[in-house]
Amino acid sequence: MKLIRTPLEGVVLIEPTIHSDIRGYFVETYHKLKLEEAGLNYDFVQDNQSFSVSPGTLRGLHYQLNPKPMTKLVKVLHGAIYDVAVDIRHGSPTFGKYVGAILTSDNQRQLLIPRGFAHGLCTLVPNTVVTYKIDQFYDASLDRALAWDDPKININWPVGDPIVSEKDARAPQLNEAEINFTLGKA
Repeated sequence: MKLIRTPLEGVVLIEPTIHSDIRGYFVETYHKLKLEEAGLNYDFVQDNQSFSVSPGTLRGLHYQLNPKPMTKLVKVLHGAIYDVAVDIRHGSPTFGKYVGAILTSDNQRQLLIPRGFAHGLCTLVPNTVVTYKIDQFYDASLDRALAWDDPKININWPVGDPIVSEKDARAPQLNEAEINFTLGKA
């Protein structure tokens, strides 16, 4: 397993070792002890999965407020996505900045998005299945979203006119959103 640190503190791209032969492949998709040895100590409590029929389906930018913020470990089971993490920790030198990575069922990459970050993804191919582990149970009363097209964040999404939910279409911009994360306390 190879860990690639990103410019956003705590956001890590994980490249697992893929063992391939004529039968196909084998890969460890999660190994708690190896992650802990690398300083990534999370107690994941729930797995979620999404299926998107059309390429250009955009989900996000989502986060869950304190006192129940979430760390996510995102992986593609089938298809491909452009996956994004946005720093929403007040006082952070990278507040409002983002990193993006292409995750596919072929490259088996995963993106670790810690508490204090918003998460979004855009599908690149039809029939994409995404799974992610979270370290906090979902709480609808604390669920929030940022505008996927906020010009201050300026995400370079791979599509010009994505398919978005009604919730995501109405999401506020970063400077208007309810955010209760502070650097060092997220």
